Amino acid sequence: MSETKDLPISPELLEILRCPLAVQSDKYGEDPGRLELVHGCWLVCADTGMKYPIRDGIPVMLIEEGEKWRDTPIEDLPVPPPPA
Repeated sequence: MSETKDLPISPELLEILRCPLAVQSDKYGEDPGRLELVHGCWLVCADTGMKYPIRDGIPVMLIEEGEKWRDTPIEDLPVPPPPA
């Protein structure tokens, strides 16, 4: 697929990454914290509402970073994410 070349992270990495907040809880089921790639530069966790930016091809998976964007609607997330 040609579209995988345009992804900021590999599909394999997206498959194994999890929200660090969700994996600390037992209330999200057997596979908590799955992430969805949004706008080509954000990882969004449906379980917690946390949103993690991808900067320079590196997912910033810090709970503090996810909390900064938690209340921002997906359609309002800046593209590209602002520098840290």
